[in-house]
Amino acid sequence: MRRLLFVDDDEAIRKLFRLNLGDDYEIIDTADAEEALALAMEHKPDAILLDLHMPKFSGLDLCRTFHSFSQTNLVPILVISGALTDAAKEACATLGASAFFTKPIDFDALRSRLATIKRHTMTPRSEVRVRLRIPLKLCGSNGNGAVFEETATTENVSLSGFMCTSATAFQKDSVVEVFLAKNGRQKVARARCVRTDVREGEPTQYAFRFIEKTGNWILK
Repeated sequence: MRRLLFVDDDEAIRKLFRLNLGDDYEIIDTADAEEALALAMEHKPDAILLDLHMPKFSGLDLCRTFHSFSQTNLVPILVISGALTDAAKEACATLGASAFFTKPIDFDALRSRLATIKRHTMTPRSEVRVRLRIPLKLCGSNGNGAVFEETATTENVSLSGFMCTSATAFQKDSVVEVFLAKNGRQKVARARCVRTDVREGEPTQYAFRFIEKTGNWILK
């Protein structure tokens, strides 16, 4: 069963989520934003549902915290809030939030979004990520339709994908052809961009998940 971490200071809302999603997901919930990181690292959820407005520790700060730790920075974050400004959405998206829902929650829409995340972006909890810097060639077209061939360097790799830095700005769901640069033109996979990590003063990082493998990847 898939596992969700839900962070909200309202017990009635947490109970509502358990009632609506508990048949399909194991729900770990907390009202304490300061406890949320420890729970995420202990239980390794497949997605995090995060209330944006909480006392003492804002949802934006918590989103930033999740995004700064290697154990949690690839976990999809869905922001839940009674009111969402464009500025708040932009800030959370920059920190890796993949969806936004306003209260009262449309649970059919939420289930649909969770199913999409389940298919395209979740990494098995048993999968090991290895910090490894490997040169790649990424080929495809950018958000404006321009064809590119870009050299990228991985930050970490797993059986199902990798995180890398690149001079090309990738949009979420962009699809690229992946080649191992040091082996010439050996194509190893097609991959989808599932997460963008923008940090001030540092190169942007992109998380990719394989759609299909066509050659020998770094990990086997």
